[in-house]
Amino acid sequence: MRYRANKRTGDRISEIGMGSAYMPEADREEAVRALRAAFEGGVNYFDLAAGDGKAFAMWGEALGDVRERVFYQIHFGADYTKGTYGWSLELDHVKRSVAWQLERLGTDYIDYGFIHCQDEFSDWETYRKNGVYAYLLSLKEQGVVRHLGLSSHTPRVIGRILDDAPVDMLMFSVNPAYDWGQGEYAKGGVDERAEVYRRCEKEGIGISVMKPFSGGQLLDAARSPFHAALTPYQCIRYALDKPGVLTVLPGAQSVAEVRALLAYCDQPEEALDYSMIASFAPDEASGKCVYCNHCKPCPAGLDIGLINKYYDLARAGDALAVEHYKTLGKTAADCVGCGHCDRRCPFGVRQSARMREIDEWMRGR
Repeated sequence: MRYRANKRTGDRISEIGMGSAYMPEADREEAVRALRAAFEGGVNYFDLAAGDGKAFAMWGEALGDVRERVFYQIHFGADYTKGTYGWSLELDHVKRSVAWQLERLGTDYIDYGFIHCQDEFSDWETYRKNGVYAYLLSLKEQGVVRHLGLSSHTPRVIGRILDDAPVDMLMFSVNPAYDWGQGEYAKGGVDERAEVYRRCEKEGIGISVMKPFSGGQLLDAARSPFHAALTPYQCIRYALDKPGVLTVLPGAQSVAEVRALLAYCDQPEEALDYSMIASFAPDEASGKCVYCNHCKPCPAGLDIGLINKYYDLARAGDALAVEHYKTLGKTAADCVGCGHCDRRCPFGVRQSARMREIDEWMRGR
């Protein structure tokens, strides 16, 4: 397992995390084994926006003895007082539900307390007006909540809340379908969604990824909006390549499914290559580097995807990106202009020309 650091909290978080939408559908004994297998395979980050309240006792049994070695996302607004998932912006409901969740998890603290499911500006206004946000902050002051999170599908709403609240982790839906305007939660245009990634990277806000497979649609050619299937490993890599992303949170129902997800860490590069999605890209995405590294290997030894990422982040105002760029073993200045990357880029990026542009811009910094 590989780990990424949350710049705001210092937490080392596993690239593969675990969601809780599907686990409650499993037999409890199998679910406990599966969660333990995930932990033993290096997973240390778990989201608990569960579809059913049965999940919490499963997590408590499976991970109670290693509680200090894992991170939980708990959502203030996900209501389990009736057992199954509900959504509430009422303070009393939130208080009862959080207490209910902690009791079943067998824990007295929350690693990441989330402002839950804010998809409309009115949601955020109500969340504050009703005192839910103040309650979350009070628990943070007491140390019950260690860090603050936000879950949303809507880039403009995310921007507003990040302006208002000291968020340490964003839970965002990241997959090529949503990024390119396909699917129920495909909110925001290509550039709006890219701005979310870049802002999070710039400000040190980690991103935990929900819906990496678009509810399974991207894995099934018959259901995919692109009429072609991706593998789970391609979807995971796509999400992990986005700026700001720390962990991807797929779901599972069994030990076998958990082990299949963990096999991502052992896949060769060719199995992770998602450049086939270029044939689905809308016009507004054409000519933009998505850091897929399909242009590798560069004959001159450049990491073209990383150079592009640092440039894009630097242009968005991330001063650290300039410093990271300058520490690369080879920069855009080392491009020999052979055109190998131009021929290989499936997204139509003229990378050799872009290397000249990047070199010129970075020389002035």
